[in-house]
Amino acid sequence: MNKFAALLDRLAYEPRRLGKLALLETYFRETPDPDRGWALAAMTGALTFKHAKAGLIRNLAAERTDPVLFGLSYDFVGDLAETVSLMWPANEARANAELTISDVVEGLNTTAKDELPARVADWLDRLDENGRWALLKLITGALRIGVSARLARTALAQFGGKSADEIEDVWHADAPPYTHLFAWLEGRAEAPSTATLTRFYPPMLSHPIDPGEFAPLNPAEFSAEWKWDGIRVQAAAGRDAGGKLVARLYSRTGEDISKSFPDLVAGFDFDAVLDGELLIRREGRVQDFNTLQQRLNRKSVTPKLIAEFPAFIRCYDILALGDDDLRALPFIERRAKLEAFIEQHPFAPIDLSPLIPFATWDALTAARADPAIGGAGVDAEAVEGVMIKRRDAPYLAGRPKGYWFKWKRDPMVIDAVLMYAQRGSGKRSSFYSDYTFGVWTESGELAPVGKAYFGFTDEELIELDKFVRNNTTNRFGPVREVTHTKSKGLVLEVAFEGLQRSTRHKSGVAMRFPRISRIRWDKSPKDADTLEDLSKFLNRGSETRASA
Repeated sequence: MNKFAALLDRLAYEPRRLGKLALLETYFRETPDPDRGWALAAMTGALTFKHAKAGLIRNLAAERTDPVLFGLSYDFVGDLAETVSLMWPANEARANAELTISDVVEGLNTTAKDELPARVADWLDRLDENGRWALLKLITGALRIGVSARLARTALAQFGGKSADEIEDVWHADAPPYTHLFAWLEGRAEAPSTATLTRFYPPMLSHPIDPGEFAPLNPAEFSAEWKWDGIRVQAAAGRDAGGKLVARLYSRTGEDISKSFPDLVAGFDFDAVLDGELLIRREGRVQDFNTLQQRLNRKSVTPKLIAEFPAFIRCYDILALGDDDLRALPFIERRAKLEAFIEQHPFAPIDLSPLIPFATWDALTAARADPAIGGAGVDAEAVEGVMIKRRDAPYLAGRPKGYWFKWKRDPMVIDAVLMYAQRGSGKRSSFYSDYTFGVWTESGELAPVGKAYFGFTDEELIELDKFVRNNTTNRFGPVREVTHTKSKGLVLEVAFEGLQRSTRHKSGVAMRFPRISRIRWDKSPKDADTLEDLSKFLNRGSETRASA
């Protein structure tokens, strides 16, 4: 654990991308299997442990430390692993005893649930504070070291003298601890084989675009389609030598989510890999993301749940057909093959995402502003923007420039009053950066309608934190209540992607992806929006704001 702990510590304090790449490459080169593979899995989010959760860590800390002191320290530090690693009583006789990351992964996967607390406590006793911090980061999965999965794979490419695209292509053909992958990178074996019936291809992603960026682009060279409000998935299926159907449903990151959608996978009676959007359809209409969430991450999928939330895939692209990899073909050729494929499989739980007819950017702008008239029809409320794709674009892993663009619909915006604030986590643990805001009811009271913790700059965060500290009227544990009367308070302009009715919220509504878009130092709290203003956005695709 010492080498892994040292790596995490240096990565956390290394601001430069090239510096992080050098640290990762050195670690992969100097660390043997399977430790380096488990470390790679931890940094790319590929490790999960059934019984080891944050609650287990908090319970252990409460047993070994003063619970009041621990609570106060956790509120101040804002990071569970850091708090526990510093407060855990050190066992000087045993600290830094030999313990590898492989030992920990094996122990977490094999230890019975009732025996796990004692096992974790024993590990904590055997490590110094840096080792304890790394162990707890590994268990909770919240590394926060500034390393994305893409950056880790780029480091692998540098380590093995490969291109980033080569790594992306074989990434999902091996599993943690990636011994086959490392053997290939070191020249000791062939590349992990992707020639399976249930292939997964790294998805191609888009870049945001603004209307001002259309001028140099020729609309005749592009196609456009709706950006649906679901989750990106890949459907992969085929038949083995015995004729048995083998099918999988993957998330955008390559996670196998087939068990959550058995009804969907059962209908994959084809030999292909399809790229599309996972959606729910009721009464002939595509539903919004909030409806889809009722089926995501369910531990058990009952017939009732399947009947209430019937899922399907709206297809954007076809990546493979039989043994043929189609990704090198131009988009317009893949699109023709996709249309023919869907016609040949009318009973599969899939349909085609329609193209948007347009000859000029002005025509596309009009379609985006009103999807119902622009061709989305009854499904218009499930549209969150448009995708613009070069007709000659191949399907490339990652986010290549100049091929695909996303033009999301303008967010809905209201003016709300800051009500409560809480410290953030990690680097924001010293600032009040998580804000609860509300709008006025008919009776003249503020009803909380959402929470946001991003959308502002570092400079604005300092100003917001100062306002919270200078205007605190009450405390509820780590939460501060902030002055919020008609005459005194702070108005925040809040942008959000959607609004739905909710029985779990006091206001009766729930926002999707709220963020602080502007601090309204110029506006009095009495002039903030009302619940009636906010309710106008219910089930609407409107791009207008509630009030000026």
